[in-house]
Amino acid sequence: MRIALAQIRGSTDPAENLDLVEEYTGRAAEAGASLVLFPEATICRFGVPPAEIAEPFDGPWASAVRGIAARAGVVVVAGMYVPSDDDDRVTNTLIATGPGVDARYDKIHLYDAFGFSESKTVAPGRDPVVITVESESGPVKVGLTLCYDIRFPELYVELAERGAEIITAHASWGNGPGKIDQWTLLARARAIDTSTVVAAVGQAYPGDEIAALGPTGVGHSVVASALGEVLASAGADPQLLMCDIDLEAARAARQTVAVMHNRSEAVRSSRERSSPAVRSSRERSSPAVRSSRER
Repeated sequence: MRIALAQIRGSTDPAENLDLVEEYTGRAAEAGASLVLFPEATICRFGVPPAEIAEPFDGPWASAVRGIAARAGVVVVAGMYVPSDDDDRVTNTLIATGPGVDARYDKIHLYDAFGFSESKTVAPGRDPVVITVESESGPVKVGLTLCYDIRFPELYVELAERGAEIITAHASWGNGPGKIDQWTLLARARAIDTSTVVAAVGQAYPGDEIAALGPTGVGHSVVASALGEVLASAGADPQLLMCDIDLEAARAARQTVAVMHNRSEAVRSSRERSSPAVRSSRERSSPAVRSSRER
């Protein structure tokens, strides 16, 4: 299965960014990709209040992405903002669209870290999402995640338990000491945690002046094998990164390493019997993955 990671340098103009989606999708389709991944906040780079940019999931920007994917005959996954149903915030959303696919994923783990408070303007998602992408080797289940999600292995385990063989991470990663190393290490670690291929696409580095505004991208998109090997990687600048995924090798790795098969409920059940302090810490973490499993 051939996939494409579109490491774009987004602007604050949704129309300009839509042109990039069309350009990179066309190039990826011509190169034989079945799946084209765009970064978090494809609609508009960070630095603009998201409520000013947010559109309904059936609004003009999302509809245009659907048209691009349909004309190219590939599945496109791209980041946008959608007004929240619950309050005056938005959701940080992925639209996944193309042949047989029309889905959305709302970011579960919000970036209230490194001095930022995403939750002030963004409402958290509640449900993990797996889509099915048709490829030359047959249907492939693909799990979707956004940026800060990559620091939470339990979400990746849940997606793998739902059958995902590839898990995507779409980011506008923050610049800073050690951040690029963390990004690539986390992608490889999540692959090893779950014996899945992890395809992590980020916004290209926008330059020092814009980078100082917040998490606006560092580039360095990467694809990690089910054993954590780097299959493809990019630098800091805009790039269309192509990668051929050997699904049979990934499946063999899952059988050999067997971490998904050998997972034990003992740790979780022990925690549920543990002290109030430990339970309190658990309750402060996002309940979405756990509650989704219980449903």
